Amino acid sequence: MTERIPYDELSYFHENAEEFGLPYDGPPVVHRTGVTLDDGRALSALVWGDEPAELVLLHGGAQNAHTWDTVAMALGRPLVAIDLPGHGHSDGGRQGSAGLEANADDIATVIATLAPGARGVVGMSLGGLTAITLADRHPDLVERLVLVDVTPGVDDQKASAVIAFINGPESFPNFDEILARTIEFNPTRTESSLRRGILHNALQREDGSWVWRYARHRNVELSGTDALPDRAQLWEAVGRLAMPTLLARGMRSGSVVSDEDEVELRRRLPSVEVEHFVEAGHSIQGDQPVELAAAIDRFVFAT
Repeated sequence: MTERIPYDELSYFHENAEEFGLPYDGPPVVHRTGVTLDDGRALSALVWGDEPAELVLLHGGAQNAHTWDTVAMALGRPLVAIDLPGHGHSDGGRQGSAGLEANADDIATVIATLAPGARGVVGMSLGGLTAITLADRHPDLVERLVLVDVTPGVDDQKASAVIAFINGPESFPNFDEILARTIEFNPTRTESSLRRGILHNALQREDGSWVWRYARHRNVELSGTDALPDRAQLWEAVGRLAMPTLLARGMRSGSVVSDEDEVELRRRLPSVEVEHFVEAGHSIQGDQPVELAAAIDRFVFAT
């Protein structure tokens, strides 16, 4: 008989708190909701707190809204963490998971519905590129912008480790195998955090096998639309940004931002602020979530 692993997505917050030394006096106020788009698709989001959202968080490729759990707990502010199209509990994108313009427009609908008064938008990796596009196309929804370890300088070589993981098997015969692959590509993370991440980011089928949530959309999206977006257009969009912008850059192995990228970002956007996270790689929200939360709080809510 196939062993079923129980999953309650709102039951793991005590683990996040314990791992990073955050005070914990009970589960935070969090609920999942969805926003239906004009074509009938729906995007899903985690809504933190019961006051109007002050922040919007966009995760990276092959991730989901739960990647922000520890950051959200450390911030202690009302916010919305959105599952990007083709990720988590959201439906697929109109132009694939990496169709930035279509996805930014969809995200704009979600923000206008769930967080119209947000003080800032935070985007990591693919979520950061989506946030740049969002800020360019819908600047009224982005008062301040935080990019987490990404610039338009990302390419196949810099993101090779991320791409290799995403392009791996879509499914695994059991939990041990999906865990082993995840550990292989995330050697600096604790096994408990990776177990938790898998439960948030994969589904167990009736036969006991596991499939990544994002992999479910591979066969229904338009061919060729999941390639990295046009870098030249994104750099041009950066040059048009008028809102205060912060780059949070991981400095350890695995970061996809180079010194040259940082220089180009400063050239295109002289007002940009840059903060280095010396103990973090690409996933700053996973490696140094408390420090990232402090940086977001200082930048977005500075008086």
